[in-house]
Amino acid sequence: MSKHAYVFPGQGSQFVGMGKELYENSETAKEMFEKANEILGFRITDLMFDGTPDDLKRTDVTQPAIFIHSVIAAKEMGAEFKPDMVAGHSLGEFSALVAAGSISFEDGLKLVHQRALAMQEACELEAGTMAAVLALDDEKVEAVCEQIDGVVVAANYNCPGQLVISGAVAAVEAACEGMKAAGAKRALLLPVGGAFHSPLMEPAREKLAKAIESTHFNAPICPIYQNVTATAEVNPDRIKMNLVAQLTAPVRWTQSVKNMKNDGAVDFTELGPGKVLQGLIAKIN
Repeated sequence: MSKHAYVFPGQGSQFVGMGKELYENSETAKEMFEKANEILGFRITDLMFDGTPDDLKRTDVTQPAIFIHSVIAAKEMGAEFKPDMVAGHSLGEFSALVAAGSISFEDGLKLVHQRALAMQEACELEAGTMAAVLALDDEKVEAVCEQIDGVVVAANYNCPGQLVISGAVAAVEAACEGMKAAGAKRALLLPVGGAFHSPLMEPAREKLAKAIESTHFNAPICPIYQNVTATAEVNPDRIKMNLVAQLTAPVRWTQSVKNMKNDGAVDFTELGPGKVLQGLIAKIN
């Protein structure tokens, strides 16, 4: 039997005006947006609807904004939201867990806010960056990273031929040159504030671990394919463990989508701002 998967985007899918239509046309959405403003202690809706692109690039704004938009989009589906499986890219894993009933909207938003602040602090402790490597096999990318002095690792397995590396600035720059020499079509630095999904996020991982440990998780209504393992999970304790590990581990998106397909997923619906994941899924299929 064909199954329906719902997927939730991560950082980078934000845009000015995101969620405004939901806010203006749905009382339920409006209430959730206002609840989010209350929890965060500032009017994130002002930045989402009428801010500048630079406002939305700030990690402490971007992550809650995308999470709020994604969860409300799922809520707005009402009884039509019947997932056989869910997954989220990086930050999107929190949206997926709320949509699948594993954590409440309020707890999810608090965790996302703490995650964003902890990641921002880790970025300030040690300068890091990320780079996209195009048209080079995953194994070759991993091999080049291993040859570089300093911290640089494969961070986002986005789709075949598109892998993001992450680490210390000098090490990532050196790796980019190594990728080109190994045959990559392009290896370009990304406009990000830090080395996400790398060992440089260890201080953030430790802070988030405490917050996640003290949050109540239920078993989700369907399996979630988590970034760290790329496999289906329903056990709350293992979900927590994987969620903590995610900060310093790679996002195995390619592997997750392939496993969802192998387990029967035919339809994939993206909930949240943008269409980044739709594009990646089309390339993975």
